[in-house]
Amino acid sequence: MNMNIGNNSNRSHRALLGAAGLMLSLLCISPRLARAEGKERPKIRAITAFVHLDRAHYEEEIAGALRMLRQAESDFEKAGYEVESIRITTQPFTEYTRGLSRGAALDFLRKYDTLAQRESFAASIGPALMNGSDDPAAAQLLAEALSQTKMLEGSIIVADGSGIRWDRVVAAARVVRYLTDHSPGSLGTFNFAATAMLAPYTPFYPGSYHTGEGRRFAIGWEAANVVAEAFAAAPGNAALAEKKLHDALAPHAVEVEKVSRQIEKETGWTYMGLDATPVPMGDVSIGDAIEKYTGARFGSSGTLTAASIITQAIKSLPVKHVGYSGLMLPVMEDKLLARRWSEGAYTMDSLLAYSAVCGTGLDTIPLPGDVSEEQLARIIGDVASLAHKWNKPLTARLQPVKGKRAGEQTAFDDPYLFNTLIRPLP
Repeated sequence: MNMNIGNNSNRSHRALLGAAGLMLSLLCISPRLARAEGKERPKIRAITAFVHLDRAHYEEEIAGALRMLRQAESDFEKAGYEVESIRITTQPFTEYTRGLSRGAALDFLRKYDTLAQRESFAASIGPALMNGSDDPAAAQLLAEALSQTKMLEGSIIVADGSGIRWDRVVAAARVVRYLTDHSPGSLGTFNFAATAMLAPYTPFYPGSYHTGEGRRFAIGWEAANVVAEAFAAAPGNAALAEKKLHDALAPHAVEVEKVSRQIEKETGWTYMGLDATPVPMGDVSIGDAIEKYTGARFGSSGTLTAASIITQAIKSLPVKHVGYSGLMLPVMEDKLLARRWSEGAYTMDSLLAYSAVCGTGLDTIPLPGDVSEEQLARIIGDVASLAHKWNKPLTARLQPVKGKRAGEQTAFDDPYLFNTLIRPLP
């Protein structure tokens, strides 16, 4: 699930509160959370605003969204939660670049990227293709924009309620191929995803999008540490592990919703829900959490059961859900998953099997630099087929590395990606 979840340019990691701020935060924590003092706490990975952008007034519209986001950030920090990033998702960029020449559209998107860099927010410009009437040229415009910017992220919707769109599967493969060859260090692939059966208003990137009026917001958290603590207390016991995880996450989910409803009341922005996917990051590893349950390497028997337990616990949380609300297994964003990938402990087929009971598909998958469009389309098609069959949101974020072959290491220059072995394609 992103599920960029962000990159080195667009993650705004926040410093810990000072002594005075910390005392204020503790006073604001609900009694239920106070009783859990000393337990692992999730971070707020993303506060995402959904804006309906008007090209003629975009700067003042973004300024209004940032006022809401910064107030929300402050409110969550007062409640004792570290906030890692603020994000703004627009309607599909084809709406606000309509009528512009290709060059003028690129110029506008570069200006928007400059604004995002200056104001330190991540920026999703939505899907290039989502309706039958969309101009196929929009996919190429998206590819060029992502190859020339730092903060912008986007997607192509390859399956929805009407079925799998094989023309969009091919278009998504072309975008990945273009970004591999034309973005610095092939890192542009990190900011693009093919999404299937994903509803609007997920806070996680790069698949985030909306088609509404705007003035909405959603929350996504980073909670692999909470999963690890719960699973360590119930190794191999599925029923107990699910209960412990639910009981560990539920008070935080309720508190996040409480804070979000207060933000809604104060700002007039509508709260859309929490994507409770327990996102990992670096040493805060969902792979490590699963190993605490199975007692074996990630990829061993029992891994799929652990994935199912996590998903069931997430979906049982008594709050408003949005987005994936399942499990994210980003190969190169999770330090242990990157190591297990190098060891051959699991494969893309393994991840697809786990996705049958959770989500979010194939995320940050390292691939040889010479992978063809046809091979990419087959991989994306597999994700679309699984998502459509089970009517669940899945994503393909594939990362070929220009000039690298199977058997070599990736060489991404990004503190949030862990380089790993490029495995041969089956």
